[in-house]
Amino acid sequence: MLHSIKHEFVEFIPGQIEEGVLYVSMEYATAVHKCFCGCGMKVVTPFDPTDWEITFDGVTVSLYPSIGNWEFPCQSHYWIENNKVRRAKKWTKTQIAEGRALDRQRKGLPGITNGKPTGRKRSWLSNLFFGGNGKKEKRNEKGKNG
Repeated sequence: MLHSIKHEFVEFIPGQIEEGVLYVSMEYATAVHKCFCGCGMKVVTPFDPTDWEITFDGVTVSLYPSIGNWEFPCQSHYWIENNKVRRAKKWTKTQIAEGRALDRQRKGLPGITNGKPTGRKRSWLSNLFFGGNGKKEKRNEKGKNG
């Protein structure tokens, strides 16, 4: 695993990304890098109150929280702090599932509890189609609201 990295502030993420570089696009609130374990997989970290946040101290960058690449064969887990990569403890399948459930809860997305879907927040798109109360309007046989 790499121990130190460099960062580049860019508007657009380049088509070819280099090993050991964290590309940061503030315009698109995203950072991208190749997995720092060396497997070469592309890692995307969006900046959002329910995803990652970035800090820049004028010299180095840090991302919070840690990056867990659970979908990758390497399943690497690490922190990026002050342009240094620090390996984090590997998570168990249970910890990964619990972390994902917490992420979904923070984002207001449906989740799975005991094998059954949980509730979710209504999206703006759903409100657009079904109205503010979340239910389709009933129509009488002539197609008028009733």
